[in-house]
Amino acid sequence: MKTIVVANQKGGIGKTTTATAVASILDSKGYNTLLIDADQQGNSTDTYKAEIEGVCTLYDVLLEEKSDRVSIEEAIQETENGKIVASDPLLRKADEVLNNDVEGLYRLQDALANLKGYDFVVIDTAPSMNSILYNCLIAANEIIIPVTADRYGLQGLSQLHQTIAAIKQRQNKDLKIAGLLLVKYNGRTVLGKEVRESLQKIASDMETKLFETTVRESTKAKEAQAVRKSLIKYAPKSTTAIDYAGFVDELLGGE
Repeated sequence: MKTIVVANQKGGIGKTTTATAVASILDSKGYNTLLIDADQQGNSTDTYKAEIEGVCTLYDVLLEEKSDRVSIEEAIQETENGKIVASDPLLRKADEVLNNDVEGLYRLQDALANLKGYDFVVIDTAPSMNSILYNCLIAANEIIIPVTADRYGLQGLSQLHQTIAAIKQRQNKDLKIAGLLLVKYNGRTVLGKEVRESLQKIASDMETKLFETTVRESTKAKEAQAVRKSLIKYAPKSTTAIDYAGFVDELLGGE
C-alpha cells in the first residue's frame, strides 16, 4: 500500500482538486483507493458527499481518548465518488490533543499500519503546519506539492521543505517528495513561463522534480465542487480532468 499526501501550506492552491482527482483516477484504473480528508475545512468530504454527523470521522480515529478511538476501517464511508475517511470540524483541536501525547504524531501511521486491502491512500491536508500535517507526513510514502505559476504560489515552499527534511531525518526516513505539480497553469503567459523556470531550480534544491505534466484551469473544476462530484466523474473530457489523468500516468510510471 502506498500513502500519498497532497500538501502545501498556502491556501487556494488546488490541494483538494488534486487529491480528489488523483484518488478518483486511481480508483477508475482498478486500484483499491482510499481518500482521507485531513483538512478541518472538509472540502474533500463535501465533494464526496460524505457524512460528518452520527458517523466515525478522522477525529474518532486520531483524537478520541484511547479507549474510545476507532480503527480506520470503522471510519471509511463508501460514497458515489469513492471511499473516504471524512474530516471533522473538531480536528481544530488536534494541536491541543496531540501535542500533549509523546506518541501523538504517530497516530495516523499506527492506524494505517492495520489497514488491509488497499493499493493507495491519498490524503488531502490543510494549508497549515500543524500536528495533523505532521501525522500525515510521518505516515506517508510520498508527497505531491501542487503549486500555482505566480509569485505568491512559491511562498512557503522553503518552510515546507524544511519540515519534510526534518521528518525524513527523525521520523520517516523513507519519505520522499514525488514532485512539484503546476496547477491552474497557463503556459502562454510570460509570468507562467518564468515561474516554471524558477520551479525547476526550486525542485532541484528540494531534491525532487517538477512534473512534466501541468494542469490547466477550467470552469468545470469549480462546477464539480458546486455539485459535489469528483471532477473525473463530472467532466471527464474537460481539459483539467485530461491533465490530471496524464499526471496520474506520470506519477505511476512503471507501476
